[in-house]
Amino acid sequence: MHFTQPLPLQSGASLADYTLVYETYGTLNADHSNAVLVCHALNASHHVAGTYEGQPRSTGWWDNMVGPGKALDTDRFFVIGVNNPGSCFGSTGPMHTNPATGKPYGAAFPVVTVEDWVHAQARLADKLGIQQFAAVMGGSLGGMQAMAWSILYPSRVRHCLVIASTPKLSAQNIAFNDVARQAILTDPDYHAGDFYAHGVVPKNGLRVARMIGHITYLSDDDMAEKFGRDLRGADYQFGYGIDFEIESYLRYQGDKFSEYFDANTYLLITKALDYFDPARAFNGDLTAALANTQAEFLVVSFSTDWRFAPERSREIVQALVKNNHKVSYAEIDAPHGHDAFLLDDPRYMAVVRTYYDKVWQALESAVATKQLEAA
Repeated sequence: MHFTQPLPLQSGASLADYTLVYETYGTLNADHSNAVLVCHALNASHHVAGTYEGQPRSTGWWDNMVGPGKALDTDRFFVIGVNNPGSCFGSTGPMHTNPATGKPYGAAFPVVTVEDWVHAQARLADKLGIQQFAAVMGGSLGGMQAMAWSILYPSRVRHCLVIASTPKLSAQNIAFNDVARQAILTDPDYHAGDFYAHGVVPKNGLRVARMIGHITYLSDDDMAEKFGRDLRGADYQFGYGIDFEIESYLRYQGDKFSEYFDANTYLLITKALDYFDPARAFNGDLTAALANTQAEFLVVSFSTDWRFAPERSREIVQALVKNNHKVSYAEIDAPHGHDAFLLDDPRYMAVVRTYYDKVWQALESAVATKQLEAA
């Protein structure tokens, strides 16, 4: 969907002309009340579920969660996935042409925030005729967007599902993000963000950035169980190549990432992560930041997620409780670290399924009430 009305950004800049790529699943009901927005995390996109015909390995990033008969059941709900501005999967981003110069934006693409993305998503919802979402849902960075929706557009969200997320990054998280960005910025092929014109990609920087990130997504126990200190060969090579299986795995992940992800997008999205802090405008008081939300919440965390630890989710829960808002909380004892929110833990899926059963029952009850009133 193309937009010509400028999108003001928190930085003071604006996007004068932009496109949002989105994907939908299921059927929007007559009164447009069964829509659910799924917000994507760092390296994901609008392609939430399903598989593209004729395209191998094109399964949506949350296909285990979203679909017919799944926890977020598309036989019931109309689900929307949106690719955010600044990303590299179709929506206007650094690799697209800047109308002011006729050249790719590159590093000149304005810095975007979680709040900017939410405002862009709200415009898309307006165009689709959706005035209120049955739910807004996301994991990790997507959870930040869901939380921001409840703050910025309180009357437009009935339920907010925040999974493996945080009300703000810790200093350690910001440090990891900066090291990853420095790997890209110091890659000779980055060319100050103008690498498109040079016909190159800063692959080395992207590889290292992904390796750093991937380490933080896994738990120590999960790494130990999957790889331990297993060697690829019979003995040490006494060099700086690949000796251990974990090294092989990380380099594989880095190589794969560098083939499809845009370096400028990585810089933008990690900065959006760093900047998210809704309590900042309230002198650090998260309770005050969440005071006007109207949504009911489901907050889910995972015991071994040290990137977005359960303590951070409990901060959200406590702030909601202090405001007398309805909130359900589940802390899943899972060994997989931050990546657990993408995996098939049966307890986790049962929690989400049960919550959406409640959302659906309330929706059906509201529809029945309206029909009675109309009669």
